[in-house]
Amino acid sequence: MEGESSWISHCTNNFRGSSLESNSFSDLHDDIHRDFSAVSLDAILPDDLLERILAYLPIASVFRVGSVCKRWHEIVASRRFLWNRNHISSRKPWYFMFTSSDKPVGYAYDPILKKWYDIDLPCIETSNWFIASSRGLVCFMDNDSRSELYICNPITRSCKDLDEPPGPKFADYSAIAVSTKLAVNSYNVSIVKSKHVPGDFFQWELSIHLYDSETTSWITTLSEIVSGWRGGDESVICDGTLYFLIFSTGVGSPYNRHGLITYDLTSISNDTLLMESFIPVPCPLTCGRLMNLRDKLVLVGGIGKHDRPGVIKGIGIWVLIGREWEEIARMPHKLFQGFGEFDDVFASSGTDDLIYIQSYGGPALLVFDLNQKHWKWSQKCPVAKRFPLQLFSGFCFEPRLDIAP
Repeated sequence: MEGESSWISHCTNNFRGSSLESNSFSDLHDDIHRDFSAVSLDAILPDDLLERILAYLPIASVFRVGSVCKRWHEIVASRRFLWNRNHISSRKPWYFMFTSSDKPVGYAYDPILKKWYDIDLPCIETSNWFIASSRGLVCFMDNDSRSELYICNPITRSCKDLDEPPGPKFADYSAIAVSTKLAVNSYNVSIVKSKHVPGDFFQWELSIHLYDSETTSWITTLSEIVSGWRGGDESVICDGTLYFLIFSTGVGSPYNRHGLITYDLTSISNDTLLMESFIPVPCPLTCGRLMNLRDKLVLVGGIGKHDRPGVIKGIGIWVLIGREWEEIARMPHKLFQGFGEFDDVFASSGTDDLIYIQSYGGPALLVFDLNQKHWKWSQKCPVAKRFPLQLFSGFCFEPRLDIAP
């Protein structure tokens, strides 16, 4: 079974005769006290065994059991518990869906328990900020001055503001990416800025700026003038390499409007030109979304019609092998139709083995499992579309307790 034929029928079949509710960390699993009231675990279980039992709980339940008693709170707050949980519990990336066109409010979807959680994001002020994630960290950058940057753990709500990045203060386009090194609890943030050269429509200044959490400083690794191509808002870091999409400014065939640039962050050098690393996209695209799935670069793209490449006819998924694209899936047409009206651009992000795809025009969320090659609708989001111009967007992140900015 590839997936249900439409979002409407999926929701009707699963929720007929029941009410939709979201959950918050504070009111989840009220039955925990009742479950353990018959026998006192404190009286019969040593710390190490109780610790391993609690490590199997879903991450949302960990917050609840921490308030049961002092002993349980100390267990779930210990480093050993976090280590055990990371090696025992199955972890799948969550998807946070913004349900407002301006306010940063929404719900996070847990694909394991198939639940939506009402959580508040720290730092971010509007839903149109630039967002990038890696492991348990999420980076936000404002969409106006592009000088406000924060990195946070949305589960623990620990947050840190970063210094303003160098380069053009008011770039025409910016793309942000973050890469986390769990072994040493450090991270890098990259920003690709693209600014139009005054007086020449075809000339664009592209610059790359890199933040290192260990030195708490920015460096500008490259600044170059490119003809006929500009940067955009799509970038990702995979295994030490920065990838970002560039867009044609009118030179060449209309069927080749997108391209991919690669930049090695492990051996920064200005000896080679950016365009020497240019990789064509696999087919005419209406839009492209880049993501890191187990250190492999994955592209989710809107496939353009042959006679009208700017009009979407479907969605494909490719993985980059060397310098060649390999198609790994194409969305079945019945699922594509299940979104209803689908724009030429859409939201998509993923990590680990899951890819989320969402139309900006509604809260329908489709999940693709890369391992199982399986498409499936998520449980229905608690918020429905209330007016025609209401927009939805979102991002994927890994829920973790063991990492802080």
